[in-house]
Amino acid sequence: MFSILNVVCLSLWAFLGVAASTNLGPASVNLGTAANFAILAETGVSTVPQSSITGDVGLSPFGANNFTGFSLTLDSSGTFATSSQVTGHLLAASYTAPTPATLETAVSDMQAAYSDAASRVSPDFSELGGGAIGGLVLTPGLYKWTTGVSVGPADVTISGTSSDIFIFQIDGTLNITSQSSVTLAGGVLASNVIWVVAGVVTANPGTHVEGVILAQASVTLLTGATMNGNILAQNFVALQAVSVHIFIRLFLILLSLVGHPWCRRTC
Repeated sequence: MFSILNVVCLSLWAFLGVAASTNLGPASVNLGTAANFAILAETGVSTVPQSSITGDVGLSPFGANNFTGFSLTLDSSGTFATSSQVTGHLLAASYTAPTPATLETAVSDMQAAYSDAASRVSPDFSELGGGAIGGLVLTPGLYKWTTGVSVGPADVTISGTSSDIFIFQIDGTLNITSQSSVTLAGGVLASNVIWVVAGVVTANPGTHVEGVILAQASVTLLTGATMNGNILAQNFVALQAVSVHIFIRLFLILLSLVGHPWCRRTC
């Protein structure tokens, strides 16, 4: 196991190498303990089976009754539940201590992250494409729209390195049209792509999303949508036979084991 880990870590060092020393774009957004959740919501999380979620799902201040469609099995400890649709744990404010306190901290961190990202000033790009960004290649920076943003029918590409930061401030809604994708190029990490959205977020059927969604309102992923990143919503999250994964957490854990300088800044 030690030798395999060394090989993996050396590969990660080689991948990040020079890029880890500097970054383009704004300062990163600290998600705090909210980053530990694939999905974190305040009022409810629903699924129309069969969805596939890799990572923990959290709900607070509402309780487990507002998890719908998961067919929950409560652990004997009373601190979490499991579901065939989730590779991870489901945690609700109604479960046994220390779960309520853990969730209270995570929600507070989510709210703080939203406030931080939404309050950044002096954007590098304002009202790009009038909010229609399908077909564009986006480089590191702070982006600002006072209206809604749509992706599609062409895909949008987010291009940079593993240390570059992207913050997309959207005062309206975010809509990803059917069969459209957000793709990453050049080694960009989903954890460094922040969608901070005041309005409703909708990923339509067959779409793919990369990044962290910090939503003040609800987030809906429709049939066949996939996502690599985190959904952190101050309202409701609705899923319809979708796939949500936060594989980036394993990547960060491996980096932390070797004390990589990029991880000391970010993990």
